[in-house]
Amino acid sequence: MSTRYKNYKDTGFKWIGEIPDEWILSRMGNFFSERIEKVDDVSFPPLSVTMLGVVNQLDDVAKSDDSDNRKLVKKNDFVINSRSDRKGSSGIAKRDGSVSLINIVLKPQNLNPRFIQYLFKSYYFKEEFFRNGKGIHWDLWTTRWDQLKNINIPIPQIDHQEIISSYLDKKIKQIEKLIDNFQKKIKLLIEQKTSLIHICVTKGIDPNVVMKNSNMEYVGDIPKNWRLSKIKYVCQIFGRIGYRGYTVDDIVGKNEGCITLGPGNIYEQKLTLKNLTYLSFKKYEESPEIQIFNDDIIFVKTGSTIGKSCIIKNVKTKMTINPQLIVLKNIKISRDYLYYLSISRYFQSYFDTEQGGGSTPAISQEKIKDFKILIPPINEQDEIVKFLEEKLYFINLLIKKYDNKIYLQKEYLQSLVSSIVTGKIKVTEDMI
Repeated sequence: MSTRYKNYKDTGFKWIGEIPDEWILSRMGNFFSERIEKVDDVSFPPLSVTMLGVVNQLDDVAKSDDSDNRKLVKKNDFVINSRSDRKGSSGIAKRDGSVSLINIVLKPQNLNPRFIQYLFKSYYFKEEFFRNGKGIHWDLWTTRWDQLKNINIPIPQIDHQEIISSYLDKKIKQIEKLIDNFQKKIKLLIEQKTSLIHICVTKGIDPNVVMKNSNMEYVGDIPKNWRLSKIKYVCQIFGRIGYRGYTVDDIVGKNEGCITLGPGNIYEQKLTLKNLTYLSFKKYEESPEIQIFNDDIIFVKTGSTIGKSCIIKNVKTKMTINPQLIVLKNIKISRDYLYYLSISRYFQSYFDTEQGGGSTPAISQEKIKDFKILIPPINEQDEIVKFLEEKLYFINLLIKKYDNKIYLQKEYLQSLVSSIVTGKIKVTEDMI
Protein backbone atom coordinates (compact mmCIF):
# COMPACT_ATOMS: atom_id res chain seq x y z
CA MET A 1 0.00 0.00 0.00
CA SER A 2 1.58 3.28 -1.14
CA THR A 3 -1.38 5.68 -1.62
CA ARG A 4 -0.58 9.19 -0.46
CA TYR A 5 -2.67 12.29 0.08
CA LYS A 6 -2.69 14.90 -2.69
CA ASN A 7 -0.88 17.72 -0.92
CA TYR A 8 1.29 17.93 2.20
CA LYS A 9 2.59 20.61 4.53
CA ASP A 10 5.64 20.54 6.78
CA THR A 11 4.95 20.51 10.52
CA GLY A 12 8.44 21.43 11.60
CA PHE A 13 8.46 18.49 14.01
CA LYS A 14 10.81 15.62 13.22
CA TRP A 15 8.62 12.88 14.75
CA ILE A 16 5.65 13.95 12.60
CA GLY A 17 7.27 15.29 9.43
CA GLU A 18 4.79 16.28 6.72
CA ILE A 19 1.03 15.91 7.16
CA PRO A 20 -1.81 16.21 4.62
CA ASP A 21 -2.99 19.75 3.89
CA GLU A 22 -6.46 19.03 5.25
CA TRP A 23 -5.16 17.80 8.62
CA ILE A 24 -4.58 20.17 11.50
CA LEU A 25 -1.63 20.38 13.86
CA SER A 26 -2.12 21.69 17.36
CA ARG A 27 -1.08 21.26 20.98
CA MET A 28 -2.58 18.39 22.96
CA GLY A 29 -3.89 20.95 25.41
CA ASN A 30 -6.36 22.07 22.72
CA PHE A 31 -7.83 18.57 22.37
CA PHE A 32 -7.73 17.30 25.95
CA SER A 33 -8.35 18.48 29.48
CA GLU A 34 -6.91 16.76 32.53
CA ARG A 35 -9.21 14.90 34.90
CA ILE A 36 -7.86 15.20 38.47
CA GLU A 37 -10.87 14.35 40.64
CA LYS A 38 -9.89 12.11 43.59
CA VAL A 39 -12.05 9.04 44.30
CA ASP A 40 -11.86 5.71 46.18
CA ASP A 41 -11.52 2.26 44.62
CA VAL A 42 -14.77 0.99 46.14
CA SER A 43 -17.12 3.43 44.46
CA PHE A 44 -14.95 3.35 41.31
CA PRO A 45 -13.40 -0.10 40.65
CA PRO A 46 -9.58 -0.12 40.34
CA LEU A 47 -8.10 -0.25 36.84
CA SER A 48 -4.56 -0.97 35.63
CA VAL A 49 -2.84 0.94 32.82
CA THR A 50 -0.77 -1.56 30.82
CA MET A 51 0.97 -1.97 27.47
CA LEU A 52 -2.25 -3.64 26.31
CA GLY A 53 -4.44 -0.75 27.43
CA VAL A 54 -6.63 0.10 30.42
CA VAL A 55 -7.89 -3.10 32.04
CA ASN A 56 -9.41 -4.29 35.31
CA GLN A 57 -6.74 -4.14 38.02
CA LEU A 58 -4.23 -6.96 37.63
CA ASP A 59 -3.86 -9.47 40.46
CA ASP A 60 -0.07 -9.16 40.59
CA VAL A 61 0.23 -5.36 40.88
CA ALA A 62 1.30 -3.73 44.13
CA LYS A 63 -1.81 -2.59 46.01
CA SER A 64 -1.76 0.76 47.79
CA ASP A 65 -3.10 1.07 51.34
CA ASP A 66 -4.35 4.53 50.37
CA SER A 67 -7.46 3.28 48.55
CA ASP A 68 -9.20 6.65 48.89
CA ASN A 69 -6.48 8.51 47.02
CA ARG A 70 -7.00 7.58 43.38
CA LYS A 71 -7.91 9.36 40.16
CA LEU A 72 -11.34 9.14 38.58
CA VAL A 73 -11.56 7.62 35.11
CA LYS A 74 -14.66 7.85 32.93
CA LYS A 75 -15.49 5.70 29.93
CA ASN A 76 -13.59 6.86 26.79
CA ASP A 77 -11.05 8.84 28.83
CA PHE A 78 -7.49 8.40 27.64
CA VAL A 79 -5.12 7.27 30.43
CA ILE A 80 -1.33 7.22 30.19
CA ASN A 81 1.31 6.26 32.74
CA SER A 82 3.66 9.18 33.38
CA ARG A 83 6.65 6.97 34.28
CA SER A 84 9.34 6.34 31.66
CA ASP A 85 9.78 2.70 32.66
CA ARG A 86 6.11 2.23 31.72
CA LYS A 87 6.55 3.85 28.30
CA GLY A 88 3.71 2.70 26.06
CA SER A 89 1.41 1.88 28.97
CA SER A 90 -1.73 3.75 27.94
CA GLY A 91 -5.17 3.34 26.46
CA ILE A 92 -8.81 4.31 26.27
CA ALA A 93 -10.93 3.34 29.28
CA LYS A 94 -13.83 1.04 28.36
CA ARG A 95 -15.59 1.70 31.67
CA ASP A 96 -15.68 4.07 34.62
CA GLY A 97 -13.16 3.34 37.36
CA SER A 98 -10.10 4.62 39.18
CA VAL A 99 -6.34 4.52 38.65
CA SER A 100 -3.28 5.27 40.75
CA LEU A 101 -2.02 8.85 40.92
CA ILE A 102 1.01 8.07 38.75
CA ASN A 103 -1.31 8.07 35.72
CA ILE A 104 -2.50 11.05 33.67
CA VAL A 105 -6.24 10.95 32.93
CA LEU A 106 -7.35 12.97 29.89
CA LYS A 107 -10.83 13.91 28.65
CA PRO A 108 -10.79 14.01 24.81
CA GLN A 109 -12.78 16.69 23.00
CA ASN A 110 -14.28 15.94 19.55
CA LEU A 111 -11.85 13.09 18.95
CA ASN A 112 -12.40 9.47 17.98
CA PRO A 113 -11.13 7.45 20.99
CA ARG A 114 -9.74 4.64 18.82
CA PHE A 115 -7.79 7.04 16.60
CA ILE A 116 -6.27 8.68 19.67
CA GLN A 117 -5.28 5.30 21.04
CA TYR A 118 -3.53 4.41 17.78
CA LEU A 119 -1.78 7.78 17.64
CA PHE A 120 -0.53 7.61 21.22
CA LYS A 121 0.55 3.96 20.88
CA SER A 122 2.62 4.75 17.80
CA TYR A 123 6.38 4.39 18.19
CA TYR A 124 7.26 8.02 17.41
CA PHE A 125 4.70 9.50 19.79
CA LYS A 126 5.98 7.28 22.62
CA GLU A 127 9.49 8.57 21.95
CA GLU A 128 8.25 12.18 21.85
CA PHE A 129 6.39 11.61 25.11
CA PHE A 130 9.62 10.38 26.71
CA ARG A 131 11.68 13.24 25.22
CA ASN A 132 9.41 15.83 26.84
CA GLY A 133 9.76 14.34 30.31
CA LYS A 134 12.02 15.33 33.16
CA GLY A 135 14.08 13.48 35.75
CA ILE A 136 17.53 12.73 37.12
CA HIS A 137 17.88 9.38 35.32
CA TRP A 138 16.02 7.52 32.56
CA ASP A 139 14.36 5.10 35.03
CA LEU A 140 13.26 8.02 37.22
CA TRP A 141 11.93 9.98 34.24
CA THR A 142 8.40 11.39 34.32
CA THR A 143 6.26 13.24 31.78
CA ARG A 144 3.56 15.30 33.50
CA TRP A 145 0.51 16.97 31.98
CA ASP A 146 2.35 20.31 32.03
CA GLN A 147 4.81 18.89 29.50
CA LEU A 148 2.38 16.59 27.72
CA LYS A 149 -0.14 19.33 26.86
CA ASN A 150 2.48 21.21 24.82
CA ILE A 151 3.23 18.29 22.48
CA ASN A 152 1.85 19.00 19.01
CA ILE A 153 -0.16 16.22 17.39
CA PRO A 154 -1.60 15.73 13.88
CA ILE A 155 -5.40 15.41 13.70
CA PRO A 156 -7.54 14.58 10.62
CA GLN A 157 -11.25 15.39 10.34
CA ILE A 158 -13.46 13.41 12.75
CA ASP A 159 -15.04 11.27 9.99
CA HIS A 160 -11.59 10.40 8.65
CA GLN A 161 -10.46 9.43 12.14
CA GLU A 162 -13.20 6.79 12.11
CA ILE A 163 -12.08 5.48 8.71
CA ILE A 164 -8.45 5.24 9.86
CA SER A 165 -9.44 3.50 13.10
CA SER A 166 -11.67 0.95 11.34
CA TYR A 167 -8.94 0.16 8.82
CA LEU A 168 -6.32 -0.31 11.53
CA ASP A 169 -8.75 -2.47 13.53
CA LYS A 170 -9.05 -4.76 10.49
CA LYS A 171 -5.32 -4.87 9.71
CA ILE A 172 -4.33 -5.52 13.30
CA LYS A 173 -6.80 -8.39 13.55
CA GLN A 174 -5.32 -9.91 10.37
CA ILE A 175 -1.73 -9.53 11.57
CA GLU A 176 -2.52 -10.82 15.07
CA LYS A 177 -4.15 -13.90 13.54
CA LEU A 178 -1.02 -14.49 11.46
CA ILE A 179 1.22 -14.05 14.51
CA ASP A 180 -0.99 -16.41 16.51
CA ASN A 181 -0.56 -19.08 13.82
CA PHE A 182 3.23 -18.67 13.93
CA GLN A 183 3.16 -18.93 17.74
CA LYS A 184 1.14 -22.15 17.53
CA LYS A 185 3.71 -23.61 15.13
CA ILE A 186 6.50 -22.68 17.56
CA LYS A 187 4.60 -24.29 20.43
CA LEU A 188 4.26 -27.53 18.44
CA LEU A 189 7.96 -27.49 17.57
CA ILE A 190 8.92 -26.97 21.21
CA GLU A 191 6.69 -29.89 22.21
CA GLN A 192 8.37 -31.95 19.48
CA LYS A 193 11.77 -31.08 20.96
CA THR A 194 10.62 -31.97 24.47
CA SER A 195 9.18 -35.33 23.39
CA LEU A 196 12.25 -36.19 21.32
CA ILE A 197 14.65 -35.51 24.20
CA HIS A 198 12.48 -37.47 26.65
CA ILE A 199 12.30 -40.52 24.39
CA CYS A 200 16.02 -40.50 23.61
CA VAL A 201 17.16 -40.29 27.26
CA THR A 202 14.66 -42.90 28.51
CA LYS A 203 14.39 -45.34 25.56
CA GLY A 204 17.51 -44.71 23.49
CA ILE A 205 17.60 -44.39 19.70
CA ASP A 206 17.57 -48.08 18.71
CA PRO A 207 13.94 -49.18 18.20
CA ASN A 208 14.96 -52.88 18.20
CA VAL A 209 16.82 -52.93 21.51
CA VAL A 210 15.72 -55.39 24.21
CA MET A 211 13.95 -53.61 27.07
CA LYS A 212 13.53 -54.20 30.80
CA ASN A 213 11.26 -52.79 33.47
CA SER A 214 12.76 -49.74 35.20
CA ASN A 215 10.28 -49.98 38.10
CA MET A 216 9.80 -46.24 37.64
CA GLU A 217 6.23 -45.27 36.80
CA TYR A 218 7.11 -42.15 34.84
CA VAL A 219 9.76 -43.95 32.76
CA GLY A 220 8.44 -47.45 32.14
CA ASP A 221 10.68 -49.83 30.19
CA ILE A 222 14.30 -48.89 29.47
CA PRO A 223 17.00 -50.60 27.36
CA LYS A 224 18.27 -53.77 29.03
CA ASN A 225 21.93 -52.67 29.03
CA TRP A 226 21.19 -49.34 30.76
CA ARG A 227 21.67 -48.93 34.48
CA LEU A 228 20.02 -46.84 37.14
CA SER A 229 22.07 -44.63 39.44
CA LYS A 230 21.81 -41.42 41.41
CA ILE A 231 23.10 -38.12 40.18
CA LYS A 232 25.44 -37.77 43.16
CA TYR A 233 27.42 -40.77 41.88
CA VAL A 234 28.19 -39.22 38.49
CA CYS A 235 29.05 -35.64 39.49
CA GLN A 236 29.56 -33.26 42.40
CA ILE A 237 26.84 -30.77 43.30
CA PHE A 238 27.64 -27.43 44.90
CA GLY A 239 25.60 -24.44 45.98
CA ARG A 240 26.06 -21.16 47.81
CA ILE A 241 25.00 -22.12 51.33
CA GLY A 242 25.68 -21.11 54.91
CA TYR A 243 28.55 -18.71 55.45
CA ARG A 244 29.17 -18.66 51.69
CA GLY A 245 26.22 -16.30 51.37
CA TYR A 246 26.59 -12.59 50.74
CA THR A 247 24.90 -9.27 51.45
CA VAL A 248 24.20 -6.15 49.42
CA ASP A 249 27.56 -4.81 50.59
CA ASP A 250 29.24 -7.50 48.50
CA ILE A 251 27.50 -6.36 45.30
CA VAL A 252 29.85 -4.16 43.27
CA GLY A 253 30.17 -2.40 39.94
CA LYS A 254 30.96 -4.09 36.63
CA ASN A 255 34.70 -3.50 36.80
CA GLU A 256 35.06 -4.34 40.49
CA GLY A 257 33.93 -7.95 40.59
CA CYS A 258 32.79 -11.07 38.78
CA ILE A 259 29.41 -12.04 37.35
CA THR A 260 27.08 -13.78 39.78
CA LEU A 261 24.50 -15.84 37.92
CA GLY A 262 20.86 -16.13 38.93
CA PRO A 263 17.69 -17.67 37.44
CA GLY A 264 17.32 -14.72 35.05
CA ASN A 265 20.59 -15.70 33.36
CA ILE A 266 19.08 -18.93 32.06
CA TYR A 267 16.82 -18.30 29.07
CA GLU A 268 15.41 -21.03 26.84
CA GLN A 269 17.96 -23.53 28.21
CA LYS A 270 20.87 -21.25 27.35
CA LEU A 271 23.07 -18.87 29.31
CA THR A 272 22.25 -15.20 28.78
CA LEU A 273 24.56 -12.47 30.05
CA LYS A 274 21.97 -9.70 30.31
CA ASN A 275 20.90 -7.79 33.42
CA LEU A 276 24.02 -8.88 35.25
CA THR A 277 24.89 -8.57 38.92
CA TYR A 278 28.52 -8.41 40.04
CA LEU A 279 29.98 -9.86 43.24
CA SER A 280 33.26 -8.73 44.77
CA PHE A 281 36.35 -10.67 43.78
CA LYS A 282 36.91 -11.40 47.48
CA LYS A 283 33.61 -13.31 47.72
CA TYR A 284 34.37 -15.00 44.40
CA GLU A 285 37.73 -16.33 45.61
CA GLU A 286 36.19 -17.36 48.93
CA SER A 287 34.12 -20.11 47.27
CA PRO A 288 36.19 -21.90 44.57
CA GLU A 289 33.76 -24.84 44.50
CA ILE A 290 31.04 -22.65 42.94
CA GLN A 291 33.23 -20.79 40.49
CA ILE A 292 31.69 -21.42 37.08
CA PHE A 293 33.64 -22.83 34.13
CA ASN A 294 32.83 -24.20 30.70
CA ASP A 295 31.04 -27.59 30.70
CA ASP A 296 29.53 -26.98 34.16
CA ILE A 297 25.75 -27.45 34.34
CA ILE A 298 23.74 -25.01 36.44
CA PHE A 299 20.24 -25.48 37.87
CA VAL A 300 17.64 -23.27 39.51
CA LYS A 301 16.73 -24.80 42.88
CA THR A 302 14.65 -21.98 44.34
CA GLY A 303 11.96 -19.75 42.88
CA SER A 304 9.26 -19.77 40.23
CA THR A 305 11.59 -21.19 37.54
CA ILE A 306 12.77 -24.11 39.65
CA GLY A 307 14.34 -26.88 37.55
CA LYS A 308 15.49 -24.57 34.76
CA SER A 309 19.02 -25.45 33.66
CA CYS A 310 21.73 -24.88 31.08
CA ILE A 311 25.25 -26.02 30.25
CA ILE A 312 28.05 -23.43 30.32
CA LYS A 313 29.86 -23.04 27.00
CA ASN A 314 32.21 -20.51 25.39
CA VAL A 315 32.53 -18.30 28.47
CA LYS A 316 35.85 -16.59 29.20
CA THR A 317 34.99 -14.42 32.19
CA LYS A 318 34.90 -15.08 35.94
CA MET A 319 31.49 -16.18 37.16
CA THR A 320 29.88 -17.60 40.27
CA ILE A 321 26.28 -18.32 41.35
CA ASN A 322 23.77 -16.80 43.73
CA PRO A 323 21.95 -18.88 46.40
CA GLN A 324 19.11 -19.79 44.02
CA LEU A 325 21.36 -21.92 41.81
CA ILE A 326 23.41 -25.07 42.11
CA VAL A 327 26.23 -26.23 39.85
CA LEU A 328 27.14 -29.75 38.67
CA LYS A 329 30.89 -30.32 38.35
CA ASN A 330 33.43 -33.11 37.83
CA ILE A 331 30.93 -35.01 35.67
CA LYS A 332 31.97 -38.62 35.08
CA ILE A 333 29.61 -39.39 32.20
CA SER A 334 29.02 -37.49 28.94
CA ARG A 335 28.35 -33.89 29.96
CA ASP A 336 26.05 -33.33 27.00
CA TYR A 337 24.11 -36.50 27.72
CA LEU A 338 23.66 -35.44 31.35
CA TYR A 339 22.54 -32.02 30.14
CA TYR A 340 19.89 -33.50 27.84
CA LEU A 341 18.80 -35.75 30.67
CA SER A 342 18.54 -32.71 32.94
CA ILE A 343 16.12 -30.88 30.60
CA SER A 344 13.99 -33.96 29.90
CA ARG A 345 10.41 -34.26 31.15
CA TYR A 346 11.53 -37.24 33.23
CA PHE A 347 14.17 -35.25 35.13
CA GLN A 348 12.03 -32.13 35.46
CA SER A 349 9.27 -34.25 37.03
CA TYR A 350 11.50 -34.60 40.09
CA PHE A 351 11.34 -30.85 40.65
CA ASP A 352 7.56 -30.99 40.44
CA THR A 353 7.19 -33.80 42.97
CA GLU A 354 10.10 -33.16 45.36
CA GLN A 355 9.96 -29.40 45.88
CA GLY A 356 8.99 -28.13 49.30
CA GLY A 357 5.79 -26.32 50.11
CA GLY A 358 5.40 -22.67 50.93
CA SER A 359 4.98 -19.59 48.78
CA THR A 360 8.40 -19.98 47.14
CA PRO A 361 9.13 -23.31 45.38
CA ALA A 362 12.41 -24.79 46.62
CA ILE A 363 14.28 -28.07 46.72
CA SER A 364 17.31 -28.99 48.81
CA GLN A 365 20.67 -30.05 47.42
CA GLU A 366 20.36 -33.31 49.33
CA LYS A 367 17.18 -34.20 47.50
CA ILE A 368 18.72 -33.28 44.16
CA LYS A 369 21.70 -35.54 44.91
CA ASP A 370 19.31 -38.50 45.24
CA PHE A 371 17.59 -37.94 41.87
CA LYS A 372 17.67 -41.22 39.95
CA ILE A 373 19.23 -41.06 36.51
CA LEU A 374 19.40 -43.46 33.56
CA ILE A 375 22.90 -44.27 32.32
CA PRO A 376 23.50 -45.95 28.95
CA PRO A 377 26.96 -47.31 28.03
CA ILE A 378 29.31 -44.44 27.15
CA ASN A 379 29.19 -45.15 23.40
CA GLU A 380 25.37 -44.93 23.48
CA GLN A 381 25.56 -41.68 25.42
CA ASP A 382 27.66 -40.22 22.59
CA GLU A 383 25.31 -41.62 19.94
CA ILE A 384 22.28 -40.12 21.69
CA VAL A 385 24.00 -36.74 21.94
CA LYS A 386 24.95 -36.78 18.26
CA PHE A 387 21.44 -37.86 17.22
CA LEU A 388 19.80 -35.14 19.32
CA GLU A 389 22.17 -32.42 18.12
CA GLU A 390 21.36 -33.24 14.48
CA LYS A 391 17.59 -33.40 15.00
CA LEU A 392 17.37 -30.40 17.29
CA TYR A 393 19.46 -28.30 14.90
CA PHE A 394 16.74 -28.42 12.25
CA ILE A 395 13.90 -27.99 14.75
CA ASN A 396 15.64 -24.92 16.19
CA LEU A 397 16.08 -23.52 12.67
CA LEU A 398 12.33 -23.76 12.12
CA ILE A 399 11.63 -22.11 15.49
CA LYS A 400 14.03 -19.29 14.60
CA LYS A 401 12.32 -18.87 11.23
CA TYR A 402 8.90 -18.45 12.84
CA ASP A 403 10.33 -16.16 15.53
CA ASN A 404 11.73 -13.99 12.75
CA LYS A 405 8.37 -13.96 10.95
CA ILE A 406 6.70 -12.79 14.16
CA TYR A 407 9.32 -10.07 14.60
CA LEU A 408 8.86 -8.85 11.02
CA GLN A 409 5.07 -8.75 11.37
CA LYS A 410 5.34 -6.72 14.58
CA GLU A 411 7.81 -4.34 12.93
CA TYR A 412 5.50 -3.99 9.93
CA LEU A 413 2.51 -3.31 12.17
CA GLN A 414 4.41 -0.66 14.14
CA SER A 415 5.53 1.04 10.93
CA LEU A 416 2.05 0.83 9.42
CA VAL A 417 0.33 2.43 12.41
CA SER A 418 2.89 5.25 12.64
CA SER A 419 2.65 5.97 8.91
CA ILE A 420 -1.14 6.05 8.88
CA VAL A 421 -1.73 8.17 12.01
CA THR A 422 0.74 10.80 10.77
CA GLY A 423 -0.74 10.88 7.27
CA LYS A 424 2.10 9.26 5.30
CA ILE A 425 -0.32 6.63 3.99
CA LYS A 426 -3.81 7.51 2.87
CA VAL A 427 -6.69 5.32 4.03
CA THR A 428 -9.98 5.46 2.14
CA GLU A 429 -13.41 4.08 2.96
CA ASP A 430 -13.22 1.35 0.32
CA MET A 431 -10.19 -0.13 2.16
CA ILE A 432 -12.18 -0.96 5.28
